Amino acid sequence: MRIRPSRTASRTASRTASRTASRTASLAAGLAAVAGAVLALADPAGAAGVNYVALGDSYSSGVGASSSYLNSCDQSTSAYPYLYQSAVKPASFGFEACGGATTTDVLNNQLGPLNSATTLVSMTIGGNDVGFSTVMEDCVLGSDSTCLNAINSAENTTRTQLPAWLDATYSAIRSHAPSAHVVILGYPHFYDLANSSSCVGLDTTKRTALDQGADLLNSTIQTEVAKYANFTWESVASRFAGHELCDSTPWLHSLTWPIGSSYHPTAAGQSGAYLPALEAGL
Repeated sequence: MRIRPSRTASRTASRTASRTASRTASLAAGLAAVAGAVLALADPAGAAGVNYVALGDSYSSGVGASSSYLNSCDQSTSAYPYLYQSAVKPASFGFEACGGATTTDVLNNQLGPLNSATTLVSMTIGGNDVGFSTVMEDCVLGSDSTCLNAINSAENTTRTQLPAWLDATYSAIRSHAPSAHVVILGYPHFYDLANSSSCVGLDTTKRTALDQGADLLNSTIQTEVAKYANFTWESVASRFAGHELCDSTPWLHSLTWPIGSSYHPTAAGQSGAYLPALEAGL
């Protein structure tokens, strides 16, 4: 004799099956999301479609980040652009940043790889335009008044001339690479002034003025970046906090020999500050 299930039992079984199916679907969706996240990590930033060009000065070429360089532009394999392309493996990579470069150098010598297929551009620029090397030389070798005069001159150039130079450079980048996302990175403070009294080298008067000069340079660059669509400004100052000169583990060189590496990021500064800043700007 076959026993037929009651209507109540039938309804209960139906509800149970429905709940099981729903839970199975939710689990499948969750697994799909996890799989998607894994794939995203395996191919960060959609690397297959990224055509990356790194422009700029010595802070982007990697001066001070290694003991030897790839070429006469002092490009280092420890520089943040090289570290990024090594990790992400973009479809193409143009490393154009060069030690000592100004905005004029970018315009005349670095824009060649940019085109309509370029999707990502990064750059540090502006420090050499306002006389970075002269300021540092005067502050290291000269008196307080010599140092402050040099900084005041650089700050005047920053206020009165740098904006137009940056605008010309940014406009040219946009013209050459109309679809690219452009990440403009700033410059660090050199000194942790909280530790200045117990730190050998330049006195606190010079250190304070240098940090203030960096603030003005960064704010001027940031203001110009804000005028351009699909341009992103990323500060590095906070990322160097605790690793400035006068801290126990600085990510910047003090006075070095050869002198070209002085006041530039170490390999740790490139990987610990500049690379994360680039990634944050994507």
